[in-house]
Amino acid sequence: MVIQQFKSKLKLGYSWFARHISPAQFAVILAALIIGWLLFVPPIHGYADNGDFYRVMYSNGLYHRLGQAYNHNAYVVQTYGIMRYFNEHQATLFSSQPLFVQLAIGLNKLFYSRTIFDIRFLGLVYYLFYLGALYLLTEALTFPAKRSQNYLVALAVVFVFADSSLTLYFNSLFAEPVMLLGMLYAFSAFLLLARGRYRRRWPLMLTFFVSVILLITVKQQNAPLALSFAIMSLALLALVQKRHNRLFIYLATLLVLGSGVATYMLITKDFNDINGYQTMTRGVLLKSKNPEKALSEGGIDRQFALLKGTTYYQNYMPLSTRSAYMQKNLIQRYNFTWVLKHYLRHPDEFSTMLNLVAKDGQLTQVKAVGDYVAASGQPKGAQTHYFTLYSTMMGAFFPRKFAFYVLYTFTLILVYAFSAYQGFKEHQPEMIMRFSFVVAATTIILGVMVVAIVGDGDADLAKHVFMVAITSDLLLLLLGSDIANHRLWQPIVSS
Repeated sequence: MVIQQFKSKLKLGYSWFARHISPAQFAVILAALIIGWLLFVPPIHGYADNGDFYRVMYSNGLYHRLGQAYNHNAYVVQTYGIMRYFNEHQATLFSSQPLFVQLAIGLNKLFYSRTIFDIRFLGLVYYLFYLGALYLLTEALTFPAKRSQNYLVALAVVFVFADSSLTLYFNSLFAEPVMLLGMLYAFSAFLLLARGRYRRRWPLMLTFFVSVILLITVKQQNAPLALSFAIMSLALLALVQKRHNRLFIYLATLLVLGSGVATYMLITKDFNDINGYQTMTRGVLLKSKNPEKALSEGGIDRQFALLKGTTYYQNYMPLSTRSAYMQKNLIQRYNFTWVLKHYLRHPDEFSTMLNLVAKDGQLTQVKAVGDYVAASGQPKGAQTHYFTLYSTMMGAFFPRKFAFYVLYTFTLILVYAFSAYQGFKEHQPEMIMRFSFVVAATTIILGVMVVAIVGDGDADLAKHVFMVAITSDLLLLLLGSDIANHRLWQPIVSS
């Protein structure tokens, strides 16, 4: 009798909860509490500077405050000075990141100070956009089924994307938050369009294309992603019949491809030199059994084999990396095609490097920098383990072989290809569009790994393959939610 009464109250409680709080709202509430404590409750957490912050800092009118200790890698710096006069610093690279930084500076001036910038305002900007992204993501994964298991899907979304290894980026000047936001909004808008969640399509269409362009333009290494997102863009044609709507999609797809071309073309010479040098010393030469031969085969002086394993900024080099001799006889003697041909001629070396990058495929927490401010009392470089169970598990147990990523993605392609075939027969665009995302995701995961190796060797791999982990997580959530709602190989049905 007591058990029956307990079950009855439990059902009534769940019924009330389900009426008032949807799975998407549930995910946002949990994520807001988890992430908010990490970012805003003193002593705050974030990522310290690994040396990259200057690219964003000076071009956006920020500087290191006089008299304030600035420890690279060791501690998070909470406050920066805001330039009050003419800013002579030019942007070192073309990027969409300043849109978010300038919004944060504007809010900081409005509510806090016109001379001191608190990094929490940037964290707040990312935080609010991120909660919106998690709402749309959960809505996309759970619509239209009204089942209790969708609250488990919501918990899974929080477990994966409220992980601190991702949200620590918000209190930093790294570009990864824009990549994270762009990917989540693009995927969510795409899936919501496929599933017909809202009557008006144009806001989601706009969200998708704006998010994709922000993602592609935030970092020069994202330029090749334009090809992957073009696959998703063209899949939107399955939704529209009117000629002017189809024309809009074609033009928007061209804009996506154009953003990729522009991002690539606007890479500065300095960045090309840095990446090019490390592509050779931390890539081609790193795992070569005969580095002298590798160079001579490509028409480069064998003496440069002595640079094996060095980085562009390394001290005590036998010859300056910026010297005219180094430029003429090494850096300008090869390019992306040269490197790719070398790897294709030496598949064993290429395989070794791809396995090397696969080891970092799921490592989203930046290990080289601290996560605490100096006032926390934590030792230099200390890292938080608060709400990092998912990233820890993935880093420890996800197979670290490139071959596994190939097997994993192509298995999902086969699974969703059958679904797409059903969609063609039953005129269900949602099933076709899911397949297009899986194909695009495969090109992102595998393409990012190849480009990381061919474009910069093993230098700073964990950040260069950031999109691998994010895209893998979205694939897992999509598959899990489709299985939970019994729609893997059948069209969505309202319940």
